Amino acid sequence: MRQFVIIGHDAPTTAEFSLDDLAGAAGRLDVLCRCVNSAFFLSHAIRESVRVHLVLGDEYTVRFDGAEVRRLNPDERSTAALIRGALEVREEAIGHMPAEASPGVSLRRMGFESTLETVAADGTVVELHEAGDPVVDVEPPEDPVFVLSDHRDFTDEEAALLADAADERVRLGPEVLHADHAVTVVHNYLDTEGFATY
Repeated sequence: MRQFVIIGHDAPTTAEFSLDDLAGAAGRLDVLCRCVNSAFFLSHAIRESVRVHLVLGDEYTVRFDGAEVRRLNPDERSTAALIRGALEVREEAIGHMPAEASPGVSLRRMGFESTLETVAADGTVVELHEAGDPVVDVEPPEDPVFVLSDHRDFTDEEAALLADAADERVRLGPEVLHADHAVTVVHNYLDTEGFATY
């Protein structure tokens, strides 16, 4: 299982946002939607052994499960509609028990710290950061959980949590990448066993 945790610092925490302004009034939800699409879509298929956790405003986490997700299309608007659907059922989420919004999409009342603790129990936590070790020098981990931020840097509090939880801190190349491009590079790294075989 490959997992991605993406922090949305300005992301909406209610369903009252327009699908016509994802890059503005919706708090750069466009970035998170592109990350979801990069995590799941192949040319003519979906990666079933992938989960994505979108942490919205450190209040809620929307989880996409590749083995169960339906109606996920390769455009930002339809992905944002699934996120909005998850936020519409947020009152049904009790504690850390999820509210199911649609097949493969659920919402939990969990901020970053709780989400990080949960996923760390399932795999190897890898922080993606421009100051990390070169990814080609790191063995691809079993059941990796890659943690990255949206268009903003990790806050000091997030960085401290990651310093405690992360098994590895890696950078993907000499240039700083957009979050969704980083997801694609991670998949290539794992698909090719650390660039060793094709």
